[in-house]
This record gives sequence, C-alpha cells and structure tokens, in this order.
Amino acid sequence: MKKLLLLLLLGLVGDAFAAARPPNILILLADDSGWGDYSFNGNTNIKTPNIDALGRAGAAFDRFYVCPLCSPTRAEFLTGRYHSRGGVRGVSTGQERLNLDERTVADAFKAAGYATGAFGKWHNGSQWPYHPNARGFDEYYGFTSGHWGEYFDPPLEHNGQFVRGKGYIADDLTDHAMEFIEKNKSRPFLCYLPFNTPHSPFCVPDEYWNRFKDAPIPMRSQDGANEDLPVTRCALAMVENLDWNVGRVLKRLDQLKLADNTIVIYFSDNGPNSWRWNGGMKGRKGMTEEGGVRVPFLIRWPGKIKPGTSVREIAGAIDLLPTLTSLAGIPRVGTKPLDGKDLSPLLLGARVDWPDRMIFSYNSGPVSVRTQRYRLDRTNALFDMVADPTQRTDIAAKEPDVAARLRLAVADWRKEVLGTVSAPPVAEGKGKAKGKAKAKAEAKLDDDRPYPVGYAEFPMTPLPARDGVAHGTVTRSSGAPNCSYFVNWKSLDDSMTWDIAVNTTGEYDATIYYTCPLADAGATVELSFNGAKSAGKVAPGWDPPLIDNQDRVPRKGESIMKEFHALNLGAMKLERGRGLLTLRALEIPGKNVMDVRLVTLTLKPK
Repeated sequence: MKKLLLLLLLGLVGDAFAAARPPNILILLADDSGWGDYSFNGNTNIKTPNIDALGRAGAAFDRFYVCPLCSPTRAEFLTGRYHSRGGVRGVSTGQERLNLDERTVADAFKAAGYATGAFGKWHNGSQWPYHPNARGFDEYYGFTSGHWGEYFDPPLEHNGQFVRGKGYIADDLTDHAMEFIEKNKSRPFLCYLPFNTPHSPFCVPDEYWNRFKDAPIPMRSQDGANEDLPVTRCALAMVENLDWNVGRVLKRLDQLKLADNTIVIYFSDNGPNSWRWNGGMKGRKGMTEEGGVRVPFLIRWPGKIKPGTSVREIAGAIDLLPTLTSLAGIPRVGTKPLDGKDLSPLLLGARVDWPDRMIFSYNSGPVSVRTQRYRLDRTNALFDMVADPTQRTDIAAKEPDVAARLRLAVADWRKEVLGTVSAPPVAEGKGKAKGKAKAKAEAKLDDDRPYPVGYAEFPMTPLPARDGVAHGTVTRSSGAPNCSYFVNWKSLDDSMTWDIAVNTTGEYDATIYYTCPLADAGATVELSFNGAKSAGKVAPGWDPPLIDNQDRVPRKGESIMKEFHALNLGAMKLERGRGLLTLRALEIPGKNVMDVRLVTLTLKPK
C-alpha cells in the first residue's frame, strides 16, 4: 500500500513538473521553397504529408511574409527587426553579417536556461563573433555560408572544427538535430534546423529523384514559358525529402514523449527559386512581389494552439522573436526596438482587436509594402490583394488616397530604416544582372566592416574566397561567391586580399586550402599582414577530380566543387590591428600557382 501511494505521489509530482516545465522550441526552416511547394496549399504535383499534418495539428498562417532572399530573412527571424537595421545588406562578400550589437532569439532562450543548438545553413556571418556559437547557440553543426556546393558527404563544421558529413546533407543535418534533442530531453531546449534545400544546386537522392524525373507536372507556373521542368521536378523531389526529414524529427519528439510540450514551427526563407506553380502569385525569389515574399508558416503546440486554426492576419519573420519568447514566458535579451509583433493572442484563441499593420519588403533598391488588403509595389503600383491576389490590375488611380498613404509610409520607412529618402529603380530577379550588380556595388560601399580574427574562445578563423578580393588575372570559379574558390592565378602581379582586424596579438598558424596540377607544383607563395610574413612552397601537387556526379540539373552560375588540400605555412606573429591579409606568389615555375578555397588563421595558445 505504501509503495502504491509512493508511486502515485511520484506520478503526480512528475505530471506537475511536466506541466511547469517551459516549452521546448523546434524551428524548421526551408531554403528557397515557395508557398506553393506543398500539398497543404493545394499543389497536386507533390505529397508533403508530414508538413501538412503539422499545419492541421496547429495553426496555419494565410499571409506570412519573409524577405526576398535568404540571409535577410534569417536576420529578421533572429532579431525581430528589419534586416537592414542589423547591417545585413546582401547574401555574400560580408554583406550577410548581422551586426554584433544585435541580440538574437537564441540569446534570449540561452539566458533563460535553455539548451540551444543550430544545425544547418547559418548565413549571417562566418567569423567569430558573427559565428552562431557567438550568437546564442551552444551547439552548431552545418555551414555558415549562403549556398553550398556539395550535398553528399559534404564538408561542414562542428563548433568551429572542420568535419565531413555523412550522406545527403538534409538527412545529416536532421540526424544531428535529433541527437541534440535526445541529449537535452531532460531540460528545455531551442533547436533551430535551417535546411539548405531546395536551394540549388539541384541534388537529391535517387529515391526522391526517381519519383519525379519522368513524372508529369500538371500544375505549372503562370509564367509557363520560363519554367524549367527538370528544375521543377528536382525542387519538388527535394521538398519531398524535406517532408520525410520533418516527419523523422516529429516522430523522435513523440518517441521521447516531448511532443506535447514542444512548440514546432515550419516556414521558408523566400519565394521559390525557379518559376513553378505558386498559387498564381506574381514574382519569385529575389522579388518583392507577393510570390517572392509570401511563404507557408505552420505552428503546432498541442493543448495550447487549437488544431485547424487559420490565421488570416498578415504576419512575418519579424514577429517570431516576440512571439516565441511570449509563448515560452521568457524575457527577450536586448533593448533595441522591435519591428515585430507578438502573435500569441492570435494563436491562443484570445479575442483581440487586431489593428491593420504594414509589412515592408526590401531588396537592394525599391521598397514594397503590404497591408491586410493592399500591396504597393516597388514601382508605386497599387493592388487590392483580396480582389486581385495575382497583382494584375493597378488601382493607384482609382484609390489615390490609399496609394498616397502607402507611398508616404514607404518614404518614412526608407528614411528611418535605410537612412535614404528615395532610390532609383533597380531591376529585380535572377535575370537582371545589371541591376543586381549595381545594387551590390552600392551596398558594398556602405559595408566597411573588416573580418575579425583572433579570439581565444574561437581560435580558428576561416577566411574563404567568398570574403576575399581578387587582383590581377585571378577570378572566382563562378559568379556566385558563396561557395566559390579563386582560380586563374598565373602571374607574380596577381594576389588575393582579405580586409581583416586582428583582435589579439599573438602567434597564428596559417593554412591555405588549395588544389594544383602536379606539373605546376612548386610555386613559392607568401602570406603577409602589416609587415608580418610567412612563405612556403605549393607542394605536393594536388589535382582531384571535380565532383560533377551529384547534380540532377546542370549548374548555372555555381561552382562545381572538388576536394581541397591543406598547405601549412607555419606560424605568423600578428599584431592587433586592421589591415589587408595578402596572398601572393614569389616564384612560379609552372603555368599556374594554385586554386584557393580558403585561408585559416588559428591563434595559438600562450
């Protein structure tokens, strides 16, 4: 009898503890997946049962807005603030970095005693203290760049150490996220799983590709002439793989009996990365039209959010920090004013008078603004998004007062957030190279932040080709910097430079990751910084084959990768301060010096 009473008492205590424990948080983020890439939203080309079930078990937002590109959306989710406020101006060459005085959602949950982990594509800075381990995440596994060039057994990093992943990248990231959840099942955790699919390059395991490679695609893009069907097929196959991985992590929550006390959210970072079915909306990735910034957003919290909830009010990535901290009952960290709103009253069934609001979309040029009913686009055309969701008819002349009010709001937003009054028209979209180049050049003029080097808590600093500048005949391996490497190094007049700021005076181990044809081996190279120099010979020759057997669709503008070899140049004594880290050749016996993927500087312990 006493034993029975004791067991009952322990059960009651356990129930009380479970009820009092703060909710876990699981954030699932797709990369370049549009609103229309899910059967939940009516796409019969694809089956996404696990993601669909997540929406049915909780709330689905009808109009949820992110940014036109990857890193800005991530910055807005992390901070609850428009990305431009936090220094994010682009997606590469340092413009993707989130200012160091910004505080993240992970900072808040870590301060509240949560275990925090991120597993996947970071895209808001690579060097400490821009690195995720410095932005509130105790555990990090993935890659910090924008897009990645290898999807099978990929080179990744784990808390600042280079590692090699196992299998398909989305599966591998999910495996590590599940390990983190299991490891921290006895304490509250925040697990951030930012996938990098279906972002190009278009690579997917056979199981998924075989479902789609010859399949009919009955639901097509409204811009049918621009749709590349092999790309559509592979993107949808990659989303079905995402669905499988979402199902795996949700099943693990069930197995660990954590599902009832875990808030799960799923969304994407921008519109689709190709012309494919997207509900007839205008625009795609890179554009501030509806189709470029409206994405799915699903949130489940059993017992708290009523299944089948549909939220009609507009919302966006800027709302996630205030919403998640409110739902968890923890304070935010930081005092900068938020742009986002706490959505918990809409999720928890409270009767609220929810006022209309404006959500602004910006991509290196003009601004578009969305209210509950209207969108003023980047050309000042006005659309009634209720009556005309595909943005066919400009009603600015018919509704001059609305158009004038929204134009004034855009001007005020530009002045407050961007520090400018107006902007010249800038072409949007992947095919507008001239407009993109101009916008990139303008943004770079505003970005005078060096790359930080030399922190004892994170000794190894990566300086990839993405963050460097080529001089002379040296070029990038492709037009997309994020996963590129330097090639065509032939002359003593050629060089590569990185604008760095050394934080700690000390001895640094310098390493170059390179390839070089065997016949060209033996060049002498020098790495220098503010008078400090270290030299070495490019040896042995290292000429691995290109990894060109992973793609289902030929790459366009992205580097085909290969395995790079480490060349250690030995120690350099670097003094604290800013300057150019310069890599040049002193002697070239062959036709080429080497291709360069990465330079690392590792602070040696005292």
